[in-house]
Amino acid sequence: MEHSPGDTGPPPRRGPSVDLDPTGIVTGKGPDRQRRQFLNYSFYRLDPVFRRLPADERRAAGTEFIELVRKWESSEDLILRTYSLVGLRAGVDFMLWQIAFDPLCFQSMEATIRRSQLGVYLSRVHNFLSLQRRSQYVNRMKGAGEGVELLPGQGKFLFVYPFSKTRSWYRLSPHARQGMMDEHIAVSAPFKGVSLNSSYSYGIDDQDFVVAFDSDYPQEFVDLVGRLRYTEASLYTQRDTPMFVCAKAPIDAILAQLANMD
Repeated sequence: MEHSPGDTGPPPRRGPSVDLDPTGIVTGKGPDRQRRQFLNYSFYRLDPVFRRLPADERRAAGTEFIELVRKWESSEDLILRTYSLVGLRAGVDFMLWQIAFDPLCFQSMEATIRRSQLGVYLSRVHNFLSLQRRSQYVNRMKGAGEGVELLPGQGKFLFVYPFSKTRSWYRLSPHARQGMMDEHIAVSAPFKGVSLNSSYSYGIDDQDFVVAFDSDYPQEFVDLVGRLRYTEASLYTQRDTPMFVCAKAPIDAILAQLANMD
């Protein structure tokens, strides 16, 4: 039976209905119940007023905060890495990189920070939330997204930035996108001293991805990013700022840099 312009109901179905994944793979996906790691990058600034407090007050607040961070570092529910941005980025003093299967762990830790003596003087000036999964472009085998876990903080430095593609990127065919990413991957391959931790933010934060590179060699990272500017895929970058250079450091060393709390 044909569907005339005057009909008010939906048009008849023409053939079987399928779920077409944006990558071009026909799927019949059920709800995702897989345990995957969430990542949270929290950037903090210490109010300069704190440095004018009496030394004993600063020391007490610092001791409490060090114990707080170390307690979370020993938690079985959370992976925590600490980084200093002192002298490396204006307006930001340190970063906490948190990884957990339950994002509510991030909320719990932030609540304890805000209740602490030092927390009264801390402002969280940037925060990026994301989810870890394997890239569809690097490994296209079935089941490639299973069992993905991070081993973060292997380098002396972590280079972090939010990243979003243009809408035009998502309108390209799967083959066109794959070809450009093959070039992107090939260009990156010679830079063996840089490790990528890419994660996805669709629907849970403003960016599409959070990109974080572990490395001991800042100069190699500069060369890598410069080389990637010449790839075709870079034409589809909508946002890749702000960029942060984070130096790995224990929390006691970070507080010593900030307020002389030795």
